[in-house]
Amino acid sequence: MADNPRQGRPYRRLTTWLRAQRLPCWLCGHDINYDLDPRHPLSFTLDHLIPISRGGSLLDPANARAAHRRCNSSKGNRSTPRPSKRPALRW
Repeated sequence: MADNPRQGRPYRRLTTWLRAQRLPCWLCGHDINYDLDPRHPLSFTLDHLIPISRGGSLLDPANARAAHRRCNSSKGNRSTPRPSKRPALRW
């Protein structure tokens, strides 16, 4: 049985390196609260510019981006973010 590469030292090192930069979410542009519980929708996650399922490198720093958990989940395995479908509120 193969080990999960996201549990290994190189992946944790990459995540720590990216977290230390305190960058905003590359998908929505808003600041990330790096102190939130990892399960919170607005917490930090490591996203991949080119998804792993589409041939992107898991451990390449050039492929790693900081994202909110919610933004990362909504992007899925697309290489480009999905445009926001929220209508503008006009009253």
